Amino acid sequence: MEKEQNQNSENNAPGEEEASNQTADISDNKVNETKEKNPEEIILELEDKLTRTFAEMENQRRRFEKEKEDAFEYGGFAFAKEALSLLDNLERSKQILNNDDTLKNSESLKKTLDHFDIIYKDLVSIFEKNNIKPIESLNKKLDPNFHQAMMEIEDNNKEPGTIVQEIQKGFTIKDRLLRPSLVGVSRKTEEEDKKDEENKENLKNK
Repeated sequence: MEKEQNQNSENNAPGEEEASNQTADISDNKVNETKEKNPEEIILELEDKLTRTFAEMENQRRRFEKEKEDAFEYGGFAFAKEALSLLDNLERSKQILNNDDTLKNSESLKKTLDHFDIIYKDLVSIFEKNNIKPIESLNKKLDPNFHQAMMEIEDNNKEPGTIVQEIQKGFTIKDRLLRPSLVGVSRKTEEEDKKDEENKENLKNK
């Protein structure tokens, strides 16, 4: 047994000695690298690390400022969008009252509609003070960034694609679209389309 143990210890000794030698070499290399660097190089490395750290801190500060500004400016985006339903309901109520035959041309209807108009204007004024503004649509060319076409209306007096009906008013909040205007756009009648096609064909044949 003692002989076997001695043999094992003799067999393991070279490997352990080699590992310890490698560790010693690595340590010596690190020491030599440190010794090779002069104070100026060490100072330059530290300055570089400081510069990188300050740059990262500045980037984080800017990101935080941007997020804070966005939260302040557009934090009420969802609330503003929901609040527009008040204007929609006022408009619908006015239409219902105007279409009621029993109330037509009555003094009570006139007074009620006048009150609705006052409330509507007050709401629009409050929205505008908070940078929520209506989109001008009628007689404008269709702009997909602000308008959503819901129907085409035959109208030979307007250029095709001109907004001739506003179904639901759109709004912006600062430089962002709050909701698009739902609109009807003009298109030429079939007769006019045929005339245009005939004119194009005649021009080609000339």
